[in-house]
Amino acid sequence: MEQNQDQHSPKSHRFDLIILGASGFTGKYVVKEALKFLNNPSSPLKSIALAGRNVTKLTQTLQWASQPNPPPSLPILTADTTDPASLRALCNQTSLILNCVGPFRLYGEPVVAACVDTGCNYLDICGEPEFMERMEANYHDRAVETGSLVVSACGFDSVPAELGFMFNSRQWVSPAAPNRVEAFLSTESEKRIVGNFATYESAILGFANAHKLQELRKSRPRRAKPVVPGPSPSNGETIENQKKIGLWAVKLPSADSIVVRRTLAILTENPHGLAGLNEHAEIIEKREAFWSSVKPAHFGVKLGSKSLLGLFRNITAGIFIGLFGSFAFGRRLLLNFPSFFSLGWFSKKGPSEEEVKSASFKMWFVGHGFSNVSLATQRNTKPDTEIITRVMGPEVGYVTTPIILIQCALILLGQRDNLPKGGTYPPGIIFGSTDLQERLQQNGISFDIISKTTISS
Repeated sequence: MEQNQDQHSPKSHRFDLIILGASGFTGKYVVKEALKFLNNPSSPLKSIALAGRNVTKLTQTLQWASQPNPPPSLPILTADTTDPASLRALCNQTSLILNCVGPFRLYGEPVVAACVDTGCNYLDICGEPEFMERMEANYHDRAVETGSLVVSACGFDSVPAELGFMFNSRQWVSPAAPNRVEAFLSTESEKRIVGNFATYESAILGFANAHKLQELRKSRPRRAKPVVPGPSPSNGETIENQKKIGLWAVKLPSADSIVVRRTLAILTENPHGLAGLNEHAEIIEKREAFWSSVKPAHFGVKLGSKSLLGLFRNITAGIFIGLFGSFAFGRRLLLNFPSFFSLGWFSKKGPSEEEVKSASFKMWFVGHGFSNVSLATQRNTKPDTEIITRVMGPEVGYVTTPIILIQCALILLGQRDNLPKGGTYPPGIIFGSTDLQERLQQNGISFDIISKTTISS
């Protein structure tokens, strides 16, 4: 491809998208999901290539993902995150890279750098705050210049949290306004639930390098904070019983709250959202109307369980990471014996297909606020209204994540002119005003209003 060709025109590329890391635990499920939309008459996805280090594993992945049908004839490309030239070669053949190679702290930056340098668009399934914020610090300006749209966290981290927050926020019709929205995550399964080892490794490395995230934030200009009506909420109890949704809960140190806050900060600086590359009037009107209906609120995420015993299992695994994750020998123990230290939550083998099929998630959004925003200015005022909504879907890592990633990719391919020219952003600010929520609902991820009630003082 000639360097001076239009980076946003699919005709200038050999492939619509390339899935990098396609043979990994999550990557193979991304391939399986992508094949559902390949050459579908209503889909913009007409050509895919798979990329990674091992051609044999990639071939096996394609065979597995195609069952029970014979595998389509997809190009298989070799690339390695330690070889910048191989990554640039990928970018020069496509308009979009889907990066499934984690932990992103270790392997993600060379891929972002290659995409930004060539003007290729980039989506990943990262849930690592330090990586995402570092990519923004290092590559945003260059991405704007080259027209590369770089969007991390396009999986279970953190689209259900972002769209779920917006869905709850939009139920507060003026003059009502939210003060805080808390998300409570619960996972369920008829069988045991086993997480992706790369997710476990990312959590350990994130804890070990938490100081780097703080240093990065101190080195950057402070972002504008949204104005939230009413007092700042208290920290509350360490363990709480949410009777209305039937869960015991504890605060979850996840990427979700950080990603939501990044989107709200960008929205504070751009109240009508981000202008698209070449929007027409109807899309501009729709975008501005959507973002005017999203109200800021304090946001946090908590891990929920139907029983105290299940909650203490999660707490114990977190304590192990806290105790051993801060020094090298401890990290080696955690990574060498994941099943033991996570109390069975994570394994190097990953879950079986039957375990994946049996699992699901529910994410409850409990919003507290004011029936009239004017009440928030009164002394000693407390929220008088509660709105509960819910996002619900299949297993988080291997089913929900590929569904979200592929729908984001289809929107980017089919609606590129309606999205910003380039830059590094969280998914909410890019896809919030598109039809992503409707697409997810059509693919097994539901958004429901549970209740709207008045809180007695």
